[in-house]
Amino acid sequence: MGLIRLLFDDPASFFILVPLLFYSVICHEMAHGWVAYLFGDDTAKRYGRLSFNPKVHFDLVGTLSLLFVGFGWAKPVPVDFSSLRRSKIAVICVSLAGCAVNILIATVSIILMVVLNVSAYSFVGTALKTLADINIILGAFNLIPIPPLDGSKVLMEFLPYRAKVALSQIEPYGFFILIFLLFTGIITPVIGFVYKMILFFIVIILSLFGQ
Repeated sequence: MGLIRLLFDDPASFFILVPLLFYSVICHEMAHGWVAYLFGDDTAKRYGRLSFNPKVHFDLVGTLSLLFVGFGWAKPVPVDFSSLRRSKIAVICVSLAGCAVNILIATVSIILMVVLNVSAYSFVGTALKTLADINIILGAFNLIPIPPLDGSKVLMEFLPYRAKVALSQIEPYGFFILIFLLFTGIITPVIGFVYKMILFFIVIILSLFGQ
C-alpha cells in the first residue's frame, strides 16, 4: 500500500501522514541506537544519529519505497555490536528495538481511533488507520530473517557458528534478494503472516486494557 494513491484520494491526509510516517522510520532507527547506548555502545550518539533531525536519517531509496510501496527505511543507525555489554541479550534487544517502536506507534494509533470513536473513512480515521497499517508492515518486514533485516540478527543469536557465518555471508546480497522477493511477490505471504501475528499481539494488548 503506497502513499501516492492517498495523495489523489485524500490530499489532506497525505500531507499529514508523510511526516508522521517518515518519523516512524526515524524512530525505528533511533530505537536501535538508544538501546545500543543503554548496553554500552555510543556509536550512534557519536555520529549524531540519536537526533530527530530528519537530515541525518534521510535515505532517498527508503523514502521513495515508503511513498510508492508502503514501507521504507531511514539511513541505518551504526551499532558496534562488539561493544555491547551482555552481548547476546544486547544484540537481541537492539535488533528488536526498532520493530517494538513500530508496534508501539501502531498500538497508539489504534487506541486513538477507539478513544476518539472515529470512522476509518473519516479524515482523522484514514490518517490513523494508515499510520497503524504501515507501522505494522514496517515491523513485520523488518522481522523477516533475511540479512540485513533485524530478524536475521535475532536469528543469528540462536544459530550454531557455521550456520551463523553462512547467513551473515548473504548480507552483501540481501538488498537485491529482498527486491527480487518483493517484486515477484514470493515474500508477500510471509509479510502478511507476520502482519497478522503483530496485529493479534496488539489486539491482546488492547484487550488487557479494556479497549
